[in-house]
Amino acid sequence: MFGKMMNNFYYGKSGKGDFNKEDLPTNRWQLFWEMLRVRFSALIRLNLMYVVAWLPTMIVIMIGAMSLLTGLTTEDGQAVENVMELAQSILFSTLVLLIPCVTITGIVTPGVAYVTRNWSRDEHAFIWSDFKDAVKENWKQGLVISLMTSLVPIIVYTCWNFYGSLASTQSAVMIVPQVLVLMLGVIWYLAVTYMHPLIVSYKLKMKDVLRNGVLLAIARLPMSVGIRLLHCLPMVIGVGLAFFVSPMYCILGLFAYYLIIGFSLSRFVTASYTNAVFDRFINSKIEGAVVNRGLNTEVDDDEDEDEDETEQE
Repeated sequence: MFGKMMNNFYYGKSGKGDFNKEDLPTNRWQLFWEMLRVRFSALIRLNLMYVVAWLPTMIVIMIGAMSLLTGLTTEDGQAVENVMELAQSILFSTLVLLIPCVTITGIVTPGVAYVTRNWSRDEHAFIWSDFKDAVKENWKQGLVISLMTSLVPIIVYTCWNFYGSLASTQSAVMIVPQVLVLMLGVIWYLAVTYMHPLIVSYKLKMKDVLRNGVLLAIARLPMSVGIRLLHCLPMVIGVGLAFFVSPMYCILGLFAYYLIIGFSLSRFVTASYTNAVFDRFINSKIEGAVVNRGLNTEVDDDEDEDEDETEQE
């Protein structure tokens, strides 16, 4: 009995959800934590697969961060004079190198998005076979999204500097396109939160994936910003700790976090959130579509029946 319980804890029930109908969570917050508990070890294994695609990106960022730390101080510990010039040079080089590194992650991201989508709503998914099938079916769209994602930072950075230079030397009106470019970049990174879940959940053309991603990002703007900031939390914590401990230790700590579980956990959080958004804005408008997967809706049904009986009386 104990062995069966431990097996369900680590692997879930093959071919079915992890709860009986009467034991299902009654709200999404509870569902998230229950599924995280059940799938935690599996998320680590999934991350070890996914991180292979992210290793080039991690290495480039790590080298860029260490180059910045090394370049900002001389041998006697004094700050170099051209701090901004050095930082901009390192940042530009890093963004250029990240283009191919981030692009290749789009090939396998649909596989992770599909597996975490199922897990987050208490549905079974085999780590390797379902991952492989989702990649085979959706890698082209995933590659397009990751390519565009890799280009956005360098485009925003270049345009920001270009229009900023014009604003300071020619006309202050150039601040308008400068801010506009920044806003477009922010909107893209909010919209991309929804794009991979859309790819693995619906049969959509590329233009429809992009359009729906942007529309959902705007429709759920506060939550879109919140979920994106939540993904940045480990990085913020690492930067904050750098003021109290060695920055090198913080970089290595962040590297270890993403190496072990960071990427798959981020996808799991995204899937849990987008499942709720899709139920509200898409599935509820599709005839016959199942909503509230993984949730016990009998409580709501019973409450509705009680209200109906009260009204009849």
